[in-house]
Amino acid sequence: MEKSVQRLLGDEQLNSSAAHNGSSVGEELDNGFHVFGIRHLSPAGAHHLLSFLDKVKPTAILVEGPSDASGLIQQLTSRGVVPPIAILAYTDQLPVRTLLYPLAEYSPEYQAFVWANRHGVHTEFIDLPSNSALALYEQRRNQRKAMPDVQDEQDEQDSGSQVQSQDDQQHGQQAVDSPRENALQAYLRQQHERYERIAELAGEPDYDAYWERHFEHNTQKDAYQRSIYEFSFQMRALSEQDEREHDAAETAYNEIREAYMRRRIRDLLEAGHSPERVVVVTGAHHASALDLRLPVMNDKQMASLPIASTKLTLMPYSFYKLSTHSGYGAGNQAPAYFTLFWQCLQKGDLSQLPSLYFSHVAAYLREQGTYRSTAAIIEAVRLAEALASLQGGSQPTWKDLRDAAVVCLGYGELSPIAEALARTDVGTAIGSLPEGVSQTPIQDDMNRELKRLKLEKYKSTVASTLQLDLRENRRVKTEDAAFIDLSRSVLLHRLELLGINFARKQRVHQDAASWAEHWVLQWTPEAEIQTVESTLKGETIELAAAFVINERLESCDDIAEASRLIRIACDCGLPKLMEQARATLQQLAVDVGNLNQIAAAAYELSVLIQYGSLRRIETSSLIPLLQQLFLRGALQLVDAANCNDDAAKGIVAAIQTLHGIAQEHYEIVDDRLWLNRLHELSSRDDRNAKCSGFAFAILLERNEISEEQSAQEVSRRLSPGIPADLGAGWFEGLSMRNRYALLSRLSLWKQLDAYMESLEEEQFHRSLVFLRRAFGSFEPREKAAIAEMMGDIWGVDAGQTGEMLQQPLSEEEKGKLDELNDFDFGDL
Repeated sequence: MEKSVQRLLGDEQLNSSAAHNGSSVGEELDNGFHVFGIRHLSPAGAHHLLSFLDKVKPTAILVEGPSDASGLIQQLTSRGVVPPIAILAYTDQLPVRTLLYPLAEYSPEYQAFVWANRHGVHTEFIDLPSNSALALYEQRRNQRKAMPDVQDEQDEQDSGSQVQSQDDQQHGQQAVDSPRENALQAYLRQQHERYERIAELAGEPDYDAYWERHFEHNTQKDAYQRSIYEFSFQMRALSEQDEREHDAAETAYNEIREAYMRRRIRDLLEAGHSPERVVVVTGAHHASALDLRLPVMNDKQMASLPIASTKLTLMPYSFYKLSTHSGYGAGNQAPAYFTLFWQCLQKGDLSQLPSLYFSHVAAYLREQGTYRSTAAIIEAVRLAEALASLQGGSQPTWKDLRDAAVVCLGYGELSPIAEALARTDVGTAIGSLPEGVSQTPIQDDMNRELKRLKLEKYKSTVASTLQLDLRENRRVKTEDAAFIDLSRSVLLHRLELLGINFARKQRVHQDAASWAEHWVLQWTPEAEIQTVESTLKGETIELAAAFVINERLESCDDIAEASRLIRIACDCGLPKLMEQARATLQQLAVDVGNLNQIAAAAYELSVLIQYGSLRRIETSSLIPLLQQLFLRGALQLVDAANCNDDAAKGIVAAIQTLHGIAQEHYEIVDDRLWLNRLHELSSRDDRNAKCSGFAFAILLERNEISEEQSAQEVSRRLSPGIPADLGAGWFEGLSMRNRYALLSRLSLWKQLDAYMESLEEEQFHRSLVFLRRAFGSFEPREKAAIAEMMGDIWGVDAGQTGEMLQQPLSEEEKGKLDELNDFDFGDL
């Protein structure tokens, strides 16, 4: 089994490493206690470990894991706990850093806890406490900035835990190349290639397939323990020197961990446990290092360990996060498949696994409306077993089963069975914890709220759509039932505010849908972690949401943000914070001079006043503030339009917003003042032409301008003496409003036609650039109507004119237009 490693390993290097470790190849640790090396997610490891425990009948089981989490072991095996679950350690100061210790049902560590609980045996974790592990992680991270994502993955492979932080993703892309960093990356690549080389020498497609065939399928008594010890011993000997040279920080961290674990083992033995009745369960990489003849951490060294203030909790986990697809370095590719593997091992018949696997695939296909015959399943089993035989295996590996499924159930194609395979391989299961199991207050509050609002069924890794109707349901008896969707909306908005990615709000496109909200709900372990991190803001979802709004208000310095916070506070059902945000907005509004900010703030208030009754929020106090902002916006309109074309886009949007408010709240705001200001802007020649054209379009739409006035203004704006960019810019602004009103005025198009004919060639080319931009937003039917109208103006057949004007441009014409678009007219 270890021949592939031995072919890579030279005798000289092997003996050197053996001397360093105080043992030789094949020699077990001679300390009296038992060390059982495992892979962190290994069903065979769990199976053989249980048999070993039944044989040894230990009085104490020591497990690699954060020692300060030992108090949670009893709760891990409580009634109602459904793996996968994880121990979560997190710092109680910002930035929040977390350490995860995930466990599946088939994790050897979890089964050791179950065995210990069943037999009343003492069990504890013996690795560095989470407060030191996180502090040391931070030190290593600061020392080695290059490729932190790659290094994090290595940490996970070594320890079976995941270390994460809020800003890792931000800083992960900011590494600067250096000779040291390049050497580290080369070393990590060499490590990966070494494992792949083992698989290649064994004739397997990858290392996972090699591991499964040679370790997971090995059911011989004591074979797993001895072979994994030998394998990891040799791999450690092969890589140890390179790691010391190229990754000193990782080497030092592992030596600290191992010295600490040796100390914990020695302490237990000194407490009176008989060595032969003590079993240590650890990752195989560390098995050969837990030799008490090696240095043990002393009291002074333990006292000098760095410490970060942390807290611990339990959380549900998911099959997806256990898989390597999520980036978890210590995971396996198919957690759901290995759960089936574990179930077969428990029944003592691993030969059932192929038929069980294909039956699950066929069942998922049937749910999708695709059927496969029993004969196809039988053929798939036979093919998988044949593929295993070709490799000299006793059982098909997961790769063999997938290949057989593609051939026999997918008829040679992966796509027809891809989803069924994903559900059978990775799965969508998520663990659960019963009430009373150690969780943070905010986790408990979250669970209570989900239960109260009947949202528990959405706590799934499969995304689901939830449609809410915020109106009162008058067909139910209780008030809680009548407003359950409103209460759900409040909770989901609070979670969104806290950055808990359980719910994503979707836009509702239909008209008059102020009462409707559409959400996509999907629970992930990240959402659970984000919930725990919110503990720093408050012990309940409501208090944490209030903390966030208050924090943002304290740093708020513009009215647009203040108005958004009023809206958020309303959506989150926090009237006190809403009033605080209103006071902040009123204070900031005194000196504001930015039309865009005024329009944005007024819009938020407008929506609240219009639909506040849906959320049962009193909004009358917002009316004076809306009037104040609208008045200020109207008075600043003309001055704000004195801008360049780049700024004009934002001013036009602000005009659009304020005009919408004037129409929706005409009984509250001064609509006549607004129209007078639009009249003034539309008549000004010293303001941005696009803004003036847009103001004119609004007045045209409101029937504030007669046909005669319209013809005069068009003639003035599009007269031969007007520069092409100003004339075309004014028309672009005009075309941005009601197209129907624009298309119904023949005089306007006659003036535009006359204006274009009056231009000299250079000016014509200049205006063409701007007019193409204006007409680019017109719909095809609108362009067709314009083309036919121009045919009538020219006195030719309208239909033929429309066809001619709408013919695709030739390549030559496109080239000339591109030249015009790229030409700098400012140099003329």
